[in-house]
Amino acid sequence: MLRQLLRQAASNVAEPAPSRRTFLKGTGGALIISATVPLGSFAAEAAGPAIIGPADPRPNVFVRVAKDNSVTVLVKHLDKGQGIMTGLTTIVAEELDADWSQMRGEHAPADSKLYGNHFFGIQGTGGSTAVANSWDELRMAGAAARLMLVNAAAAEWKVPADQISVSRGVVSHKPSGKSATFGQLAEAASKQPIPTKVTLKNPDQYSLIGNETLHRLDHVSKTNGTAIFAMDVRRPNQVTAVLARSPRFGGTVKSVDDQAARAIPGVIDVLTLPVGVAVVAKNTWAAIKGREALSIQWDDTNAEKRGTDQMLAAYRAQAKKPGTSAARKGDTATAFKSATKVIEAEYSFPYLAHAPMEPLNATLEIKDDGGAEIWAGSQFQGIEQPVVAGILGTTPDKVKINTLWAGGSFGRRATTNADYIAETALIAKALAAKGMKVPVHLVWTREDDIQGGCYRPLVVHRVKGGLDKSGNLIAWEQSIVTQSFMAGTPFEPAVVKNGVDATAVEGAADMAYSVPNMAVDYHQMASPVTTLWWRSVGHTHTAYAKEAFIEELAVAAGKDGVAFRLALLGDKHPRLSGVLKLAAEKAEWSKPLAPAPDGSKRARGVAVHESFQSFVAHVAEVTVAKDGKIKVDRVIVAVDCGQAVNPDVIKAQIEGGTGFGIGHALRDQITLTDGLVDQNNFDGYEPMRLSDMPEVEVHIVRSSARPTGVGEPGVPTAAPAVANAVFRATGQKLHDLPFSKAGIV
Repeated sequence: MLRQLLRQAASNVAEPAPSRRTFLKGTGGALIISATVPLGSFAAEAAGPAIIGPADPRPNVFVRVAKDNSVTVLVKHLDKGQGIMTGLTTIVAEELDADWSQMRGEHAPADSKLYGNHFFGIQGTGGSTAVANSWDELRMAGAAARLMLVNAAAAEWKVPADQISVSRGVVSHKPSGKSATFGQLAEAASKQPIPTKVTLKNPDQYSLIGNETLHRLDHVSKTNGTAIFAMDVRRPNQVTAVLARSPRFGGTVKSVDDQAARAIPGVIDVLTLPVGVAVVAKNTWAAIKGREALSIQWDDTNAEKRGTDQMLAAYRAQAKKPGTSAARKGDTATAFKSATKVIEAEYSFPYLAHAPMEPLNATLEIKDDGGAEIWAGSQFQGIEQPVVAGILGTTPDKVKINTLWAGGSFGRRATTNADYIAETALIAKALAAKGMKVPVHLVWTREDDIQGGCYRPLVVHRVKGGLDKSGNLIAWEQSIVTQSFMAGTPFEPAVVKNGVDATAVEGAADMAYSVPNMAVDYHQMASPVTTLWWRSVGHTHTAYAKEAFIEELAVAAGKDGVAFRLALLGDKHPRLSGVLKLAAEKAEWSKPLAPAPDGSKRARGVAVHESFQSFVAHVAEVTVAKDGKIKVDRVIVAVDCGQAVNPDVIKAQIEGGTGFGIGHALRDQITLTDGLVDQNNFDGYEPMRLSDMPEVEVHIVRSSARPTGVGEPGVPTAAPAVANAVFRATGQKLHDLPFSKAGIV
């Protein structure tokens, strides 16, 4: 549902482009296929229920076969470490019958008309949509390219095309003994007509899709240091800039004394802009030292001046009031009156930073025609192009984006206002107005991102459940209090419906557990603190509140946690039940854990949730020492994400998501004192440490269903599984995150 809303909202962001254009004219005889691509059908809805994207094969948009026998797949999504460069290339290679050694991946040009995400219209990566979004079009592109190679060979050898076979990058005609590589046929194939219809393989014919032995395309370059990230870009005459931003969210520049900054060796200029004060220098060190020398008076009239405790008090007070209805079923008031047991709980979740390993940065060069060229780990090209065009007074088609590898994102690079790239454009424009048209590399430091970034919102949940005399759940009320990062953006009209932000209540308003009487309310809070989607978005808190409270209800009902959940799921959610059963089976749920030799308490905890159309269950094994400190020993995960394109990549993402979810639950929080952020680097905002990381065992459900996302679904159930294990071991209820608040880590 959210994907459809984002697609509607994208029309408020993306700029119109010409209806036809010539794309990737072939050079050197490569099968790039010089062709005019009709775009009228690109933004159309699926031609059939099983097709996402255009129903026509478009090898000229996605596949490039060169004379050197390499096959390059143009990947329209950003690979920020999640492995989609490998995943999407695998899809093409499978239908092409290529050899994996000849496959290459390359980020596609920025062009929302050609490379738009079919779930939200513009070109962009997010919502764990990359494989699901590209599945059909890349299979068709690979099959079409294969057919063109076959037809080229048939014409050259003067044999029937149906007598030709393709295997591991070699086209063969067994009766005559003739064969050729893709590279040898590339030029002839480029002259073949593009097929209008192709036949796709059945899953039982796959040799690359589902293959656990394929190496990632980026494993060598990221190991030997040859992979180019945005931070590595160096253009001729490039300058470096850093920004001094208000230490309080919502603050603005009142006055600046830049005399000392300008005296720092290497500092070129100091610019006062709407976004802060930029120091431009010959290198990053000089820019940072220049910024430290600035004397700025800030206007905090409209800034956030509250501390975290004050904000939480306001949220908790709001949670006790009626809110805007996000979901209603049955009559909760009457049901609670008849309930034998009524349980209530309140959960709080802190602001969280994304903290990707590579801080935000971008390089922008203004061109002589008024356009621009950008080098960045670009995640939302379809927003960044029109935003930069608006700043520079040009059109989006004149803004070229070179998408590079990104060192993590977790949602941070996908902003609704193109923040750090817009800042780069503002600085470059200001310099150009002073006669200095040079490439500008804007760098955010770790402190910039931790103290002034866009956070997962602060959230409070108030939940109430009623059980009948048989221990059945008959009533559920939930109140969710948080900020909306969609409010005030072009996405608001589509995502915020009837006063409810879909990203805040997902996983709660559409809870899979069958409860006859249910009410979910939403309260939208306001603050200048900037917030944004964070890996798994609303599910980061809704899954925790739901699964932790379900465990409390199960204990109150005197029932096993797995059995209680299976009964609530019934037969309406077989895939959720399936992963729950699989995780429980692999964890040997019915067998007690071996007692700890030192008398520590040990227990298992479970959680299950659907997000991004994937289904995940975690079982965590936890030891609680005599002093109350916890150690997560082992985590068993079951995931159903449809057809597993790259099982090894899926396991890596689920392992990483598990560590990400547990790591943030242990200690991480962004807190404010008088509006100032208390943390500034990894010493105060601690990442998951090796000593914290449990053994993670991932089990993938075999499926021929359409592939769905795995980048985010491994996060939501990790922390509540741990919390439920602690609860089962000690009776301690972990209602307020991070766990360090309870003194157990």
